[in-house]
Amino acid sequence: MSFTVSYRGDGMRILRKIGPKGQIVIPKIIREYLGIKPGDTVVIEVRDKEIVIVPGTDPREFVESFCSVVKEKLTEKIDLERLIESEIEERLALR
Repeated sequence: MSFTVSYRGDGMRILRKIGPKGQIVIPKIIREYLGIKPGDTVVIEVRDKEIVIVPGTDPREFVESFCSVVKEKLTEKIDLERLIESEIEERLALR
C-alpha cells in the first residue's frame, strides 16, 4: 500500500485512505517509531477537527508509575475537596 508523507515543523503527516469498514493502517515506520506492536492499545482523541492517535498505556503500568511518584505514605488525612477549592480560589485571585 502506498502513502504520501509530508513534513511540518512539528512532525510528519501521512495521507492514507479509509477502507470500506472505516479502518486505516498505521504505517510501519510510525508503529516502529512509537513502539506500537500488534495487540497494543491506542487512544483515539478528537481535537477540534482532527483525529489524534497515541499509544495507550497499560493500566497496571500507569498505576505502578503513578503510585511510585510518592515514596512516603501520608501521615494525615487530606480533604481533597477543600484542596481543590483552595487551588481554584488561588488561581482566580491571580487573574
